[in-house]
Formats: sequence, C-alpha cells, structure tokens
Amino acid sequence: MLDSSYLLLILVTLGIGLGAQFYVNAKLKQYQRVPISNGFTGAECAHQMLAYYGVRNVIVQPGGPGQDFFDPRTNSVTLSPEVYSGRSVTATATACHEVGHACQFAADYTPMKIRGALVPAVSAVSNTWIFLLVAGVVLNMVGLVWIAIIMYAVAVLFQVVTLPVEFNASRRAMAYMGSIGLPQAEQKGAFDVLRACAFTYLAAALTSILQLLWMLGQQRSE
Repeated sequence: MLDSSYLLLILVTLGIGLGAQFYVNAKLKQYQRVPISNGFTGAECAHQMLAYYGVRNVIVQPGGPGQDFFDPRTNSVTLSPEVYSGRSVTATATACHEVGHACQFAADYTPMKIRGALVPAVSAVSNTWIFLLVAGVVLNMVGLVWIAIIMYAVAVLFQVVTLPVEFNASRRAMAYMGSIGLPQAEQKGAFDVLRACAFTYLAAALTSILQLLWMLGQQRSE
C-alpha cells in the first residue's frame, strides 16, 4: 500500500500541519507582547466572562505550560501560567475561548454533547485501528482492513464535530470582548489569535479526511 500517492499524501499533510503550527505560534507570540488595556489577567477575564454569561460553579485554575482547556467532567477551566497570570491580548483571548467552552457546557450546546458522546469510542479506536490496518495488509485480510478504516472514520468524525465546538467558543469569546469595550485594535488581535488556533483544528481535520479518502481509494482500486 506504500506507493508514490501515499508519499505525496505524507508530504501534503505534513506541510499542512507544520504550516498551521507555525502560523499559530507566530500569532500567539506576537500578541503575547501586546498588553491588554484593561490590565486584567487571563484568570480575571475568565471569572468576569463567566459572570457576564451567568455561568456558575466553574473552577478557574492554573495549569502547566501549554495547558489551556475546559474539562466538563470537573466543570473547570485550566489555564497555562502565561495565560492565567498574563495581561496580554493572547492571554485574554485564550482565557475567554476556554470560558466559551464552559458556557457551551452550561447551555447543553448540541455539538459539544455529540463530541462528548464520541469520546469513549474515539478512545477505544485511536490506538487500535493502525494495528488492525497493518495486520490486515500483512495477512491480506480485506475484512480486517475495512474494520480498521471504519474505526479510523470514527476518529475523523470526532475531529469534524470538534470544528463547530471550537468556532462557537471563539464566537462567544469575541462577543464578550466586544461587549466590555476593548479597543478595536485589541479585538482584532484577539480575533487573529483565535483564528490562528482554529486553523490548527482545520488542519488536523483536513489531514485526517485526506488520509481516510486515500485509504478508501486504495481499497476500491484493489
């Protein structure tokens, strides 16, 4: 199954992934150097956004480097040190985005519920499908290969469903930042940060879809 088309696929997906990562890193660093005019830390912004939307009982806590996420299991927002204590446009945008997920959870946002329902299945297949695929190819068992492809498709579906969840969280963040009267330049900077982060999710979904289409094409040609 390893042929020139697969090597091309590897090059294309690698280019997409590296390009997206370079872009997001550049934007995050650019706006880390731009102070937020209200002087609030990311943690303070998170608390204020939660209060603005009337979302209660959400814990905002510091995490390790690069740990910016919302955990629905504990109803908590974890922020990395540079975001939790930071007073930059990047810190504000990142904190508000994660609070956007907390708002989704509080509102029973449908795409988030669908993504949550897919988590157990994705956890089960994410580290299994590749072994079944290799075994199916080596043993020339078409049925095993198809099972692997179906399992991989579940993981791809999860990434696709993640897109509206991430986009909506950013829209909630931008709506809040606009409501508190941040200068237009800072709102634009926050939008640039959130858009760059969204590109990473788009890139991951696109590379997964391309991989899935390639595997389907290979099976149909055999």
